[in-house]
Amino acid sequence: MAHAHTPDANIYYVPHSSRWPFLGSIGLFTTMIGVASWLNEVSWGKPVFFVGLAMMVGVLFGWFGDVIRESVRGNYNKQVDVSFRMGMIWFIFSEVMFFAAFFGALFYARSLALPWLGGEGDGVMTNSLLWPQFSAAWPSSGPAAVGGVFETIPAWGLPLLNTLILLTSGSTVTAAHHALKGGHRKALLFWLGLTVLLGCLFLFFQAEEYIHAYTELNLTLGSGIYGSTFFMLTGFHGLHVTLGTIMLAIIWFRCLKGHFDKDNHFAFEAVAWYWHFVDVVWLGLFLFVYVL
Repeated sequence: MAHAHTPDANIYYVPHSSRWPFLGSIGLFTTMIGVASWLNEVSWGKPVFFVGLAMMVGVLFGWFGDVIRESVRGNYNKQVDVSFRMGMIWFIFSEVMFFAAFFGALFYARSLALPWLGGEGDGVMTNSLLWPQFSAAWPSSGPAAVGGVFETIPAWGLPLLNTLILLTSGSTVTAAHHALKGGHRKALLFWLGLTVLLGCLFLFFQAEEYIHAYTELNLTLGSGIYGSTFFMLTGFHGLHVTLGTIMLAIIWFRCLKGHFDKDNHFAFEAVAWYWHFVDVVWLGLFLFVYVL
């Protein structure tokens, strides 16, 4: 974070009471009620979801605006900086566990549940009594083909292109970080802006991929265990790329306003950490969802 002056190192800045946590809880609750109702085809679910989403956007805009103003005023010292770093580390760790759960579901379905349904190990009786014709081949829509017939997306088309885009974006955000530490303002804005554009390009191609899957391949969330794991993993990753791109864009505007210098720029570092995390998760997705 930037500092207008150096506050007392022995004083830990504690902001005044804030309305944002309370409003954020209401917005999050409204959003989840809306999306749950929408998925269950309740008529009012969709509008409630968008109302909750708008509330969350407003809360984040206001809350982070307060944090930025506190930072620019110089309210944060080294102790606060350490707290920010620890908070970001734990946040990314929670995200690692989040994706680990979905990768674990993919592993369980593919390596354990599917062979059992096919008659291996403890699944001999299940196969012979319930699904004697089931072939344990991946990808699968499940016994009795409850998910219908579908086609998969080839790994060496758009997924490979998106992999190259994200890997390139990891390099450009690193170049921007070096430019910031070196005091090269124009290079900083160029490389960071290029990272934002690459994030948008990734999302564009993922949208193209989803449209192709739904309209031409019959690959949907309802396409059995493969369809559900595919869209849960790639969809949540796409959501994280969206959030990361928005955060990078905000940091670009902050760099344009001169909020950071070579010694005080943790907000930039935090977003860069998050972006590298998104890159690593995508490599796992590309390997285990598309290639293998």
